Amino acid sequence: MTRFSRELNGRHGLNLGNYRDLHAWSVAHPAEFWDAVWDFCGVVGDKGGRRLVDGGRMPGAKFFPDARLNFAENLMRRHDGATAIVFRGEDKAARKLTFAELDALVSRLQQALQAAGVGKGDRVAAMLPNVPEAVALMLAVTSLGAIFSSCSPDFGERGVLDRFGQIEPKVFVSCDGYWYAGKRIAIGDKLKAIVEHLPTAKAVVIVPYLGDADAVAKSLPRAATLDAFVAPFAAKAVTYERLPFDHPIYILFSSGTTGVPKCIVHGAGGTLLQHLKEQRLHCDLRPGERFFYFTTLGWMMWNWLVSGLACEATLCLYDGSPFAPVNEVLFNYAQEEQINIFGTSAKYIDAASKAGLDPAKTHDLSALRMITSTGSPLAPESFEYVYRSIKSDVHLASISGGTDIVSCFVCGNPLEPVWKGEIQGPGLGMAVDVWSDEGRHLDSGRGELVCTKPFPSMPVMFWNDAGGKKYRAAYFERFPGVWHHGDFAEWTPHGGVIIHGRSDATLNPQGVRIGTAEIYAQVEQIPEVVESIAVGQDWQGDVRVVLFVRLRDGVSLDAALVDRIKRRIREGASPRHVPAKVIAIADIPRTRSGKITEIAVRDVVHGRPVKNTEALANPEALDLYRDLPALKS
Repeated sequence: MTRFSRELNGRHGLNLGNYRDLHAWSVAHPAEFWDAVWDFCGVVGDKGGRRLVDGGRMPGAKFFPDARLNFAENLMRRHDGATAIVFRGEDKAARKLTFAELDALVSRLQQALQAAGVGKGDRVAAMLPNVPEAVALMLAVTSLGAIFSSCSPDFGERGVLDRFGQIEPKVFVSCDGYWYAGKRIAIGDKLKAIVEHLPTAKAVVIVPYLGDADAVAKSLPRAATLDAFVAPFAAKAVTYERLPFDHPIYILFSSGTTGVPKCIVHGAGGTLLQHLKEQRLHCDLRPGERFFYFTTLGWMMWNWLVSGLACEATLCLYDGSPFAPVNEVLFNYAQEEQINIFGTSAKYIDAASKAGLDPAKTHDLSALRMITSTGSPLAPESFEYVYRSIKSDVHLASISGGTDIVSCFVCGNPLEPVWKGEIQGPGLGMAVDVWSDEGRHLDSGRGELVCTKPFPSMPVMFWNDAGGKKYRAAYFERFPGVWHHGDFAEWTPHGGVIIHGRSDATLNPQGVRIGTAEIYAQVEQIPEVVESIAVGQDWQGDVRVVLFVRLRDGVSLDAALVDRIKRRIREGASPRHVPAKVIAIADIPRTRSGKITEIAVRDVVHGRPVKNTEALANPEALDLYRDLPALKS
């Protein structure tokens, strides 16, 4: 960060003395700033003549409209015998790949995908654990100018089809199963139902993990194991299709709060520049360092992690439970592989504290210089725990952004102190602010997190969104021309930021965005349930999902029915969708147009005033949710 700032001073005749000066300049001069990031980080490609067109429009601004580049080419910078990927799968698997071995696998996958008809703009969907093959597949897909989309294998059939069914993949890649908390979970039967409803997938590829890949592939139409898929092709030099800056590389998915998830399309150049900026400058990630994030392929932090290859870092992947086979498994991993940057969730840090883990005394974490935390706000006591029980001289960076931008709005920076309970501040180039409901800047107090100027990693579009109507409604309807993110936030006296959680109906337990519609789709198939409403309750430094159910006359909510509801959600959606509490309720508030109103219920649960009760057809129903004893334990 310091070297970058000094280069800017020399390049533009500036006198930027500290981070606040640097940030202010970066948002005031976006064309010059992102041009400098491109050069400082050595982006591979042709920059073209123009840096920013229509810079005052949001949406509508275009960064580097004349540029040509390939995302995978920028990640595949090394081809030698140094370690590119380290993988651990609980205690079931351990592997390493060199850059040369990764390059060879990408080459064979690229050729196999081409033979399957995959080309520019086609979609490849993956339902995989966090294994090296997933990274190689993404690189092969994006090298061709195709689009990569993923989820984790614990998603239920409906959850997978709600996502991949919309984007019509030409190739579908899955594993034969996965391990979690020591349990072997085969998914062959689920795959049959999924593949049946993905008719556009001309090829289905099964990556071995449990040892069942041959049998699973034989049971599915159009299917082959990974080994068979690449068998006809010998490794050779990977070719890269250089495409426009905004050419799509990823489709990520919204939570599905009001229906099927929105398909958020991210472009090559914006994703690359944002990740390089965050990793090279904000994290100071260096070639050869060990870079870890505890994530799945269903979370945008996986997409963020794998970009570490563009910094020539070694990716440390982990799949499975973070507490299996022993509570210390991730700290064991950090010690054995000498991890330099350790990324995780606020929930994990809280759980480690409650489990009494004290790695500062039990582990050699001398290589560890940075811990990043996201997914939910990091509580002040978790800051204390990290510095007391993990490492006293580590840079603890609480960060916050989202799937919507596949990066961060606010994050850490290595030039300023860490203050307990606070995110250090906005990322470079991000014109972040906190606004009142009336659209005015707030110096203090809670308000809406906004971004007032364009940035490169705004979505290119939503899939199947003719004219961009859904896109504009998602981010620019509340404050026209300004990005409204849906987080409650406030400035601190230090210039830092505190995030207080979501201001919309999206659920966010353990940092995983969950749509209420995905829960309702499962629950309301149970005959005893008439309708339901789910909210997130702030609880012990995180958010827990609370499900209220209105039952048929004469039905009571006993333990057996609660278990059946939870099992249905687990199997039909995912384990992360399962509510912590299921509570019977007599009525559910709804708007005059008939829509249930999660935000109003959530406000009542938290003792907050409900805005605009006149819009409700039955506002008296809100009283049913006040001061419920079941929500106090």
